[in-house]
Amino acid sequence: MISKLYSVSVIGLDGQLVEVETDISSTLPSFVVVGLPDKAVDEAKERVKSAIKNSAFPFPRTKVTINLAPADIRKAGSCFDLPMALGILKSQNIIEHDLSDSIFLGELSLDGNLRKINGVLPAVLFARDQGFSRVFVPEDNAEEAGLVEGIDIYPVSSLPALVFHLNNNTVIRKYERKYSLSDLGSVDFEVDFADIKGQSTAKRAMELAAAGGHNVLLSGPPGVGKTLLAKALPSILPPMSDEEILEVTKIYSIAGLLSKENPLVSVRPFRSPHHSSSHISLVGGGTYPRPGEISLSHRGVLFLDELPEFPRISLESLRQPLEDGKVTVSRAQGSITFPARFTLVASQNPCPCGYYTHPARQCICTPSQISRYKRKISGPLLDRIDIQTEVQPVELHKLTADSFEESSDKIRERVIRAREIQMRRFQNENYKTNSEMPSKDIKKHCQIEDKALDVLTQAVKQLNLSARVFYRVLKVARSIADLSDALKVNLDHISEALQYRQREDVY
Repeated sequence: MISKLYSVSVIGLDGQLVEVETDISSTLPSFVVVGLPDKAVDEAKERVKSAIKNSAFPFPRTKVTINLAPADIRKAGSCFDLPMALGILKSQNIIEHDLSDSIFLGELSLDGNLRKINGVLPAVLFARDQGFSRVFVPEDNAEEAGLVEGIDIYPVSSLPALVFHLNNNTVIRKYERKYSLSDLGSVDFEVDFADIKGQSTAKRAMELAAAGGHNVLLSGPPGVGKTLLAKALPSILPPMSDEEILEVTKIYSIAGLLSKENPLVSVRPFRSPHHSSSHISLVGGGTYPRPGEISLSHRGVLFLDELPEFPRISLESLRQPLEDGKVTVSRAQGSITFPARFTLVASQNPCPCGYYTHPARQCICTPSQISRYKRKISGPLLDRIDIQTEVQPVELHKLTADSFEESSDKIRERVIRAREIQMRRFQNENYKTNSEMPSKDIKKHCQIEDKALDVLTQAVKQLNLSARVFYRVLKVARSIADLSDALKVNLDHISEALQYRQREDVY
């Protein structure tokens, strides 16, 4: 007898419907899984067989063939354990009810209990969009799956419990959502801008970065507060929308970074990989491609401390994601695209010893060492960093003074107002912030006064700036104008935006 159940394979961030077909024939005993399974799926044969036997159900003493269709798409992971076991039981008429309206996901232990799996959120979203009415998931994945509205979620503890439920002997209660995405409460950030003394120019740069989603490069001697400024940036970013929360949570679900206690990423991510991180861990990839740090930073902040110390291949691989907001990982089996719309915050010293621009300490580096250090970061990468600013040491009397420093809450209010202006401006576009605005739309959305345009044109000629920098200066100026609630970009906005471009002879 042949039975058919449904599951979902997650490829990248997208779901693919998988038909789990089971056939039991009267030939010599064997257990075969076909349909391009990976090692984890192939090993499921032993888990499924033991789980069925240890749950007091009979396992066929004849040939069992399971086909995972479509056969031309590789099936990876352990989420097919549950539908495979149910298919065997249904083929023996142990389960008689129609299961065509259901999706089954879960890894089986040898005693028949269900274990947590990765990628449940995108799988449930796909099931809802495909018109399925219910999804059965492991108990530990219930809260994550429950984030999706419009589909019934059933948390399953074990294979016997599910079989008894399907046969109407016992009832598994439908999962009830405990909270909504819009009711997330307040967030306590690690660093507040009120804790940072001085550094008014750098703080202004970070405010602009938050307002328009611009990338930032902080340059300066060791100990001046570059890392502290980067860690404070999340505290002034606007809260994520429901759409962004689900988008980011999907990425973390696939990466296996969600827990039963924290099934939701409700705060903008802040990722800070070490400079010894591999190229694949930063960009993503592997035999079966997984999201890297740039995708885990999606809609949040990617902080690269000591930027010149990162391998050049890793830095150059950031060029395309910084431009397009996504990264495509190509393998022999095909290509997978992960979102990577993040705000890059990078920090660097002015030279190997770190004191080239220090007002008091003497640099011990030779000119060739300084030149070699600067060349570690290519011009094309620097072109894509909108705001580049120097961070100088804070004078001692400012560190000890009881001076008032503006809090992150006050700065965040201005940032949110600027983002709301951009939301109204781009309501008919497929992007959200000034930094995402394509060059072809700048003329439409960046109205600039004639005198300001003349100054910008002259600056581009004198500083030999590229066309990309020309447009990026305009985007930063547009963010400055939004913070001041100005309709047009004027001379003051352009002048400030030009200050954030480092000259080649300085850096």
